[in-house]
Amino acid sequence: MKGAEIMNNKENSKKTFNKQAFEYDSNIQGQHARKLYQPILEVLSGKHISSLLDLGCGTGELLKEIYLLGITDKLIGMDISPNMISVAKQKLSNTAKLILGDSEKLPFQKNSFDVVVCNDSFHHYPSPDKVLEEVSRVLKKEGLLIIGDCWQPIGARQIMNCYMKHSNEGDVKIYSKREMISFLSNHFCQIEWKKIGYTSSLTTAKNVD
Repeated sequence: MKGAEIMNNKENSKKTFNKQAFEYDSNIQGQHARKLYQPILEVLSGKHISSLLDLGCGTGELLKEIYLLGITDKLIGMDISPNMISVAKQKLSNTAKLILGDSEKLPFQKNSFDVVVCNDSFHHYPSPDKVLEEVSRVLKKEGLLIIGDCWQPIGARQIMNCYMKHSNEGDVKIYSKREMISFLSNHFCQIEWKKIGYTSSLTTAKNVD
């Protein structure tokens, strides 16, 4: 993507989620993200970690559920939408630190987190390689990355990806299993991908750097 196209995509994502924020926890737009909460919580359950970042945290609902697991006292959420962050702040109070920002430029030091979660936002990133490079930087060595995202079989995926090129909602691309593993292989190991339901995937990986 060219620079102007990337900026336009990010602005479209911001506008879309600003509109959806106040009903996202109950409306159809947030339904896909909600279906991935439980599989992500199952990966995290029983772990004891010092710090977790939810990248593209939305309304903070997943952060709330992670907090209830009692696995860590340091929770941070980041999102590009001011309205999403506003809803999350009302919901989470002092249980998580919430930051407005761009996933390509994470405002954290190297080796800051044990876990980074990215739920239903990876397909919005115009420069996924940059995001993963940043995630690898802020994750500790052998830190865990969890990505929940859209998935479709090849025919439907091609149709959806063609549609996304003309969408004004900030969607970029739905990735195949092979593409996801290829992206992650630059910085991560022990990559595991699995299909969740009919329209979702869950990918986990350990940081190499």
